[in-house]
Amino acid sequence: MPKPLPTSVRTHFTALRMLLVMTVVLGIAYPLLVTGVSQVAFSDKANGSIVKSADGKEIGSSLLGQNFNLPKKNPNDPKEQAQPDPKWFQPRPSAAGTGYDPKSSSASNLGPNSDVLLKQVNDNRAADAAFDGVDPASVPADALLGSGSGLDPEISVAYAKEQVNRVAKTRGLSVDTVTKLVDKYTEGRSAGFLGDPGVNVLLLNKALSETK
Repeated sequence: MPKPLPTSVRTHFTALRMLLVMTVVLGIAYPLLVTGVSQVAFSDKANGSIVKSADGKEIGSSLLGQNFNLPKKNPNDPKEQAQPDPKWFQPRPSAAGTGYDPKSSSASNLGPNSDVLLKQVNDNRAADAAFDGVDPASVPADALLGSGSGLDPEISVAYAKEQVNRVAKTRGLSVDTVTKLVDKYTEGRSAGFLGDPGVNVLLLNKALSETK
């Protein structure tokens, strides 16, 4: 009879077989199963919730916020500050890269006692009030502070409605028409009780671009 393999060798062969089995089951079969189910059950969400314009062009994801700025006068000048485009609803501030950079998701990490944060809030309040033509004391909190991810796609209902007059005037639309769009794209609390109602800026601006 052949001499039995040493225990240590048999243990290593057992571990190797287990590694191969688990690699096939968890590294190949399970991901393929989950991918297949997701593509059948909720293909849109599984593929990034991509939003397309009326002509079929991809314009973003409903899960990620983005800037709606005027084109830079000198795109090659890194010091030139991008300016918000008055004909669009604007998102909240973002500390992700230069703003809404999906490769650099982050918060400002500035604490409540930070003088830098206080200056940012005051600057944002003044700029937002001037941009929308409102009383600085009425500017909502989400217009002053960025989200934890820097990629929040929603703004508060109050901030959306603050922008209605400016958007309507710039586009030559009635205030009532723009207000109805805000109401239509207001999403309720998650699960009916978590968080607050919000407005998805990308979806609202897409609908706005299709309104005449």
